[in-house]
Amino acid sequence: MKTTSNASLKPYNTFGIDARAKVLCEVHSIGDLREALALAGSETQMMILGGGSNILFTSDYDGMVILNRIDGISVVDEDEIHVYVRAGGGEPWHGLVRWCVERNYGGMENMSLIPGCVGAGPIQNIGAYGRELKDIFFELDAVHIETGKVRTFSLADCSFGYRESIFKKKYRDQYVIAMVTFRLDKDPVVDTKYGSISDELAKRGIEKPTIRDVSDVVIAIRQSKLPETDVLGNAGSFFKNPEIPADEFEAIRKKYPEARGFPGNGGKIKLYAGWLIEQCGWKGKRVGNTGAHKDQALVLVNYGGATGQEILDLAGRIRESVKKQFGVEMEMEVNLV
Repeated sequence: MKTTSNASLKPYNTFGIDARAKVLCEVHSIGDLREALALAGSETQMMILGGGSNILFTSDYDGMVILNRIDGISVVDEDEIHVYVRAGGGEPWHGLVRWCVERNYGGMENMSLIPGCVGAGPIQNIGAYGRELKDIFFELDAVHIETGKVRTFSLADCSFGYRESIFKKKYRDQYVIAMVTFRLDKDPVVDTKYGSISDELAKRGIEKPTIRDVSDVVIAIRQSKLPETDVLGNAGSFFKNPEIPADEFEAIRKKYPEARGFPGNGGKIKLYAGWLIEQCGWKGKRVGNTGAHKDQALVLVNYGGATGQEILDLAGRIRESVKKQFGVEMEMEVNLV
């Protein structure tokens, strides 16, 4: 376990915000984690950080930041249909996806190139291109922050929803996810229903795609739309795709026939947040050292030297304009600290 005082968090958040932590602690095992939690105690403010890809620091952090670097990937069980893959919470998500793709274990390929670490995936119920983590989730082991005890959570225990889980609500700030087990398919059936995937496969002349083909296409699509975080600071999608009642969607379509949506929960329709932002004139617009990316309005970027508060202010202006033009409330996907 490595501990540093007054540490810069700039290398540990993909927005590249130069905030500082009173104490930075790097853990590589459950034993390290328990030691760090004991060191923090009940009186020290504490937070867990994985890949730092879904977080915006709006100020320095007056407490302990624990970097989850618990690694390892292995097959722990299998049957005729499924293989069960267990990964450490500190493993990079995309590395795990490609590890599984290389072995023809199906289910993760549509979520290729999502930034961040495995441990953050269940908290957010990450997803992309028609798939979500809950579709392949089996169980996870989490360490209780106060007691240090390990608890195993099943799929039903996690209460997954759209970018939601029990760890964002009932058990917020109570557990650290140490290990996650996924149930993957030995005989994969690819999912190409998401329009841009099928379009790109057609362009490549691929009629019978493998999971590797799907993964490669998703990577290409994401790279064409999203800036690399080491070149331009960002956290991927800043807002969730908003869900609205079907009648409200139809009202928007009467005014904007090109508006598109897809089925949400409870009969609601999900709108494409990027399209809403673009219609309000934000795509490619720069405000000081911040802005909405030129290729994907849903991605807010740090052109260099921006503070977290400046990015948050930009997000507020975008939300106000979408509300004014469409009557739609935008909810942030990024976590604020």
